[in-house]
Amino acid sequence: MDNPIAENVLGTLGAVCWSIQLLPQIVINYKRHNTEGLQGSMMLLWAVAGVPLGVYNIVEEFNVALRIQPQILTTLSLLTWAQCLYYGKGFSIKKCIAAVVPLLLFLGGVETGLIFALKKAKSRGLEWPLILMAVLSAALLAAGVLRHYWDIYVHRTVRGISFFFVGIDAAGDLFSLVSVVFGPALDALGMIIYGTELVLWLGIFVCGGVFNFLPWLRDHSRKSEVPPEPVTLHPMPSSTSVFRTVSGTVVERRGRPRSAEAEN
Repeated sequence: MDNPIAENVLGTLGAVCWSIQLLPQIVINYKRHNTEGLQGSMMLLWAVAGVPLGVYNIVEEFNVALRIQPQILTTLSLLTWAQCLYYGKGFSIKKCIAAVVPLLLFLGGVETGLIFALKKAKSRGLEWPLILMAVLSAALLAAGVLRHYWDIYVHRTVRGISFFFVGIDAAGDLFSLVSVVFGPALDALGMIIYGTELVLWLGIFVCGGVFNFLPWLRDHSRKSEVPPEPVTLHPMPSSTSVFRTVSGTVVERRGRPRSAEAEN
């Protein structure tokens, strides 16, 4: 389905969603002064995933928006990873900068080199390097999200992640996926890259409904039948902390990291 207008419009929407997807999460981290429940490894995996994804999208000559999209993903992922280091690991701002900036420059250099190398390989009819880039990007993006599935399995709740962020990211995947469909040639690997992460994010929504919303709904129903009790929240609330869960029994001391509470 070769439709340049639809391809570019949808690709731009996908890039816009990926441009702002992590901003709600970054703001939430800043406001609560911790990143409990947010997987730093997920952010690092996404930052690295931007390299093969950028190489694939540029060499395959996707629309301009999809070429820029991976660069935004890497930059914002490293910024969020810096928050994990600062709030979660207790790094100073200088140490965070020293960790993030060289890594950003290194990833940018690797991507640039791979783009030139794979363009030359493609001109010679070699397809496996591009296939490798597609597989790596899909695997790294999926691995980042799967880290949250492990946290959900361990704690039986979705914590530390903004569902607003999840929705924006999933929308970015959807728009990008459909943009690939409207390209000059149907790119199956491009569809797999974006489709894999989209399915995993939909699973996070399902987990949020099962582990966060349903317990909150049952508790709310019981409250309507008995006198009100003190409200309890997660120790480290996510964007869904208004949903009480069975495990939530401690009220967070606003603005204080968990490590500071443990010392008192």
